[in-house]
Amino acid sequence: MVDEEFNDNSQKSSSEEDPLEWAREAYLRLKKEQARNKSEVDDQLPCKDESNDFVETVTSDSKQEKISTSEFSVDNIPGEEVLSSQDFKNTINDQQVREEPVLGDFDETFTWSAEVLAAQGRNSKQVSLDEIDWLGRLRRGLEKTRKGFVTGLLENLGDDPLTPETLDELETLLLRADAGVNATDQALNALRYKMNEEVLDPQEGLRFLKKQLCNIIEEPIKASGLDVLSPQKGQLNVWLLVGVNGVGKTTTLGKLANLSVRSGFSTLIAAADTFRAAAVEQVQIWGERSGVPVIANPSPNADPAAVVFDALGAARSKGTDLVLVDTAGRLQTKHNLMEELQKVRRIIDKLAIDARVESLLVLDASQGQNGLRQAMAFAKTAGLTGVVITKLDGTSRGGVALAVASEAKLPIRFIGAGEGIRDLRPFKSFEFVEALLATR
Repeated sequence: MVDEEFNDNSQKSSSEEDPLEWAREAYLRLKKEQARNKSEVDDQLPCKDESNDFVETVTSDSKQEKISTSEFSVDNIPGEEVLSSQDFKNTINDQQVREEPVLGDFDETFTWSAEVLAAQGRNSKQVSLDEIDWLGRLRRGLEKTRKGFVTGLLENLGDDPLTPETLDELETLLLRADAGVNATDQALNALRYKMNEEVLDPQEGLRFLKKQLCNIIEEPIKASGLDVLSPQKGQLNVWLLVGVNGVGKTTTLGKLANLSVRSGFSTLIAAADTFRAAAVEQVQIWGERSGVPVIANPSPNADPAAVVFDALGAARSKGTDLVLVDTAGRLQTKHNLMEELQKVRRIIDKLAIDARVESLLVLDASQGQNGLRQAMAFAKTAGLTGVVITKLDGTSRGGVALAVASEAKLPIRFIGAGEGIRDLRPFKSFEFVEALLATR
C-alpha cells in the first residue's frame, strides 16, 4: 500500500500526445528498466535454502518498502475449506509466490493498458510495469462478463444511431450481467435523456454509457469522502473482514496483510474465526508467510470478542498501524452468529474509540444478486463501510459491482480479478469500467 498507489498525484500527460506513441515510449522505458533490474537481482540473488518451508522474497537494500500494491501475495488459497493445518500449509507450498511481473510483447493488451493509464492523465515516464500488468490481468479477469455483455452490445449497436429498441436490448444485457435494477434504470434514463437532445452514434453512445457507469460506482466512494482506502500513519487502523463461507475471506485477509507490510505499515492479525476447523492455523500460516504477528486462542470455540480484545491491546502497546480482524463465515440469516459479530464490533468501538475502523464485506462476484442481499443484511449488523469483490475472473456477473454501489450504497474498496498474488488491488472505477467494456 505504498503512497504512490493510493494517491493520485502523478504528473498529467499532454492531451495532444498520440496514444500509440505514448504506449511505445512507455514500453521502451519499461523494457530497459526490467533489464536493469534483472541484472541487479542476478548479482544479489542468494543461494536457495532447500530446507526453507516457504519461498522468500528477495530483498535488496530498501527496495522492499517501495513495492507497490501489485507486488505481493500467494496464489489464491481455498481458505474457507475445512483443511487440516498441514494440508493448508502444503497447499501454500505448492502455490508459491509469483516472480516479478515480466514485460510481454508490445501487443494489443499492452497498448490497451497504456491507453487506460494515459486517459487518467498518467505520464509515460512514470507508469510502472505493475500498473500495466494489473490492467492486463483485470481485463482478462473480466473476460467472461465482457463476452456476454460487450459482444451483445456491439451486435445491437451496429453502425446506426441509437434507437429505443437498442436501449431495450441494452437493458437486458445489463440485467443479465447482474448490474441490478437501480443501476440499469439510472444508466438507461441518462441515455434516453441524451438521445432526446441529440443523435448518438454507437461510439458516442458507448462513451456516454461508460461515463454513466463510472458515476454510479463512484457515488458511494465520493460520499465516503475517501477516494482510496489506506491505513493512516500515526493512529490505529482496524479493518474487520466479514462475509459468508466460501467467498475467499481468509485469502483476502492474507493478501491484505502482505500488502500492508510491503507498503511499510506495521500490521497485526486477530484470528477471530474460532468456530471453523483449522481456521486459526490457516491464519497463522498467512501471518508467518508475511512476517505478521497473529493474536489467537487455539482453544475450540474460543470467544472471538476476547481474541479481538487481546489483539487491540497488543496493537496499542506496540504502536501498530493496522489490525486485520478475521471473522467466522456466517449466513446473514443465522441470528446467533450475527449477534456474535455485533459483539466483536462493540468491543472494537469500545476499546478503539480513536481508531479508524473499517468493516469490509468480502463478496464473491459469482454469487450475483445473492451476494447483494448478503451486503444489505451485513450492512445492518456489521456497520459496513466498504466491499471487497473477489473472484471476478470466474463469473459472467461482473456487473454486480454496479448493484453493490447503486443498491447497497457501499464503496468498493478492493477488487480481486484472479487467483494470484497480484490479483488484489485498490478499486478504481475508471479502470473497472474500461476493462468491462473493452471492445478489443
